[in-house]
Amino acid sequence: MNPFDTHEILNQAPSFADVNLFRCDPALLEAVEREGAGWAREDLDALGAELGRAEVLDLARLANVNGPRLVSYDRMGKRVDEIEFHPAWHQLMALLIGAGAHAAPWRAPRAGAQVARAAQYLLFGQVENGAQCPVTMTFASVPALRRAPGLAAEWLPKILSSEYDPRSLPIAQKRGALIGMGMTEKQGGSDVRANTTRATPLPPGEAHEGGWRIVGHKWFFSVPQSDAHLILAQTDDGGSAGLSCFFVPRFLPDGSRNAIRVQRLKDKLGNRSNASSEVEFHDAVGWMVGEPGRGIPTILEMGGYTRLDCVLGSAGIMRAALCHALHHARGRSAFGRLLSEQPLMQNVLADLALESEAATAFALRLARCFDEQDDPAQALLGRILTPAGKYWICKRGPAFGAEAMEVMGGNGYVEDGPLARIYRELPVNSIWEGSGNVMCLDVLRALGKSLPEARAALAGELMPAAGLDARFGAYAQRLLDELPALARDEGGARRLAERLVLALQAALLLRHAPDYVADAFVASRIACEPGGAFGRLPASADCAAILARALRT
Repeated sequence: MNPFDTHEILNQAPSFADVNLFRCDPALLEAVEREGAGWAREDLDALGAELGRAEVLDLARLANVNGPRLVSYDRMGKRVDEIEFHPAWHQLMALLIGAGAHAAPWRAPRAGAQVARAAQYLLFGQVENGAQCPVTMTFASVPALRRAPGLAAEWLPKILSSEYDPRSLPIAQKRGALIGMGMTEKQGGSDVRANTTRATPLPPGEAHEGGWRIVGHKWFFSVPQSDAHLILAQTDDGGSAGLSCFFVPRFLPDGSRNAIRVQRLKDKLGNRSNASSEVEFHDAVGWMVGEPGRGIPTILEMGGYTRLDCVLGSAGIMRAALCHALHHARGRSAFGRLLSEQPLMQNVLADLALESEAATAFALRLARCFDEQDDPAQALLGRILTPAGKYWICKRGPAFGAEAMEVMGGNGYVEDGPLARIYRELPVNSIWEGSGNVMCLDVLRALGKSLPEARAALAGELMPAAGLDARFGAYAQRLLDELPALARDEGGARRLAERLVLALQAALLLRHAPDYVADAFVASRIACEPGGAFGRLPASADCAAILARALRT
């Protein structure tokens, strides 16, 4: 032995890399076909191969270790409010934009376009999550901007472009554009009606005629490097008109910088590659989107899509955590056997695999609701399941990440590997775009507006599986019977959202997954309430079969 070598390295699992992230995931492959996007399979296969390369996976580490930096002034002392990023961030953004994750369903609408884009997004969620934030907001901005034809004519060609252009320039000089959002203020949080930022119309004949002068602040202003933001502001002195939605660009039509002052970047638990900021508007200029006083409905149209992405993002992060943990267990021995061959570890991993598969199935079924918005039943189903899914799937994430980290032991807990970063990412989707309580109250509102139609739409999804398992049949019927009372019980709204998601997940798995997957899910989530730690599957569960399906390499 070389005297400067300490020892030979044994029994360390190799890194999970150089794997086709799409091809190794049967649940995702099947869901893509089932929900109407089989035509995208070849492109998704190529994307899965690219994203699974070791060099691409390492971009996530680099972008998070070397986070964004605020540059308030240039070297001459001029206020610029620029955000500097590591090259890895720009490479990740170029991959996302180049694949069309920000715009493909708007640019090339067709049956299954939202499902195909959802599968892309779920794959990207297995790589790096900070870069997904600007992509989500840009994607979600399109329906809102179409309410302002003048803005849409100028901006949509750049938003729909497949070219990532990070340059800080007026929109006329850009090859592509990103859109951010700014709603939260210090005094309001989720209660945006408490916002104090104000907008007053510019006088006729003044520069930027038709615009509004905006004064105020945003406590969370996402992606300050975006080319424009959609914000909420009060539109009269007394606030009686309510909130209106405004489009606020970084550069004004005359080429000057808009008066948006970035105060600081947020120091966040996770999502460290992505810039989140606090800003003040010093007579900034914006243009109204939608009707005066109808800012909340306008911005909530974006919210449906951003909340869909929260579900997809969490499903992707959970899938990444599962892959790293299961790959480790297949390459690490303890007490004379591989971890993946030990019954108790198999139970834990199989339980995680069930959770991940159910999240994937739910997420892509939800995406089909967005594909089929012209069908009233599907549109209503989407309005119910989007907040329910954002609550339950995102809420399951942190416990999932902690369990996956524990599979890897100390190697999972240190920053050298990906699990610490993955774990930090998991809470954000529960918090961003509406907390758990806000989501559950949205479920009640959606049900309250059209309860008979909602019950019928849910029955159409659940009852085809009712005869496949008596336990599920009784669960689904009880849920439908109790729905009128549950829809009036604000204090029990979390329980209702959980039951809705579990019921749809079980129905999907019973109808489409192998029997050993569906039976274990029903036994552990329907026949008894989920709770406690993962790894509580009954003795009847075929853990080995579940794990063989979970990660095919």
